[in-house]
Amino acid sequence: MKRIKVGIVGCGAIGSSLSRAIFKNFFGKAELVALYDLDGLKSEALARKLKRKHLAVRRLESLIKKSDLVIEAASANASYKIAKMVLSKRKSVMIMSVGGIVKGFKELSRLAARNNCRIYIPSGAISGVDALKAANIGKVRKVTLTTTKSPLGFKGVKYILNKGMDLNRIKAEKVLFYGKASDAVKYFPQNINVAAVLSLSGIGINNTKVRIIASPKASRNMHEIKIESAAGDILTRTENVLHPDNPKTSYLAVLSAIAVLKRILEPVVIGT
Repeated sequence: MKRIKVGIVGCGAIGSSLSRAIFKNFFGKAELVALYDLDGLKSEALARKLKRKHLAVRRLESLIKKSDLVIEAASANASYKIAKMVLSKRKSVMIMSVGGIVKGFKELSRLAARNNCRIYIPSGAISGVDALKAANIGKVRKVTLTTTKSPLGFKGVKYILNKGMDLNRIKAEKVLFYGKASDAVKYFPQNINVAAVLSLSGIGINNTKVRIIASPKASRNMHEIKIESAAGDILTRTENVLHPDNPKTSYLAVLSAIAVLKRILEPVVIGT
């Protein structure tokens, strides 16, 4: 089997974890061929840690040219542009910053189909995506995501500031927001990827409901998903451990990307 050439865009905690996983878990099946970051010092530093200085490239176009699969691990502000560039060059792309492609998802899907390549979206920091995709083949009536975090996990969020909420004075569980996923991703950008993945897997960003709760008792970021469908009711709950190198990222989100890469490379596919 031909080794897949992989390029990684974004050399922070996620990009670093994925680059190490390629060497550790997929030797002989995948080859890391390039690293790129808008901050060139980051890609050079990661390449040195991997003891492969030649991997750092200065232009995104160079990375795309070298790769069969490009993994975007940059930011929601850049993910749509990166995906479009990759697909335009007839290369496949894995998107980590899913919130950035929601509005342009249909356009990217058409581009991928036209150029005979693929868009891969890991399930990220939630469980139940397989069940939602399967249920959606029939009929899904309602999808609700409830995210619970410590009050200080919402520090600096403009929505909270505009509402005049004092996070330090929250002594009991408090609902900060309830509404459409399309509004949730605007007001709570740190929650954008979870809501985006759920919406794309199911009934869309305008029909998916999101409830965001601040709880002083919360020691982990928790995501509960309730699905009401013709196939039955589904309830999942994920209590996330934070990534050791980046507390803004759930460890499961990184592992789900590694699992998608395994799915691409392995001859046996398990799950929906």
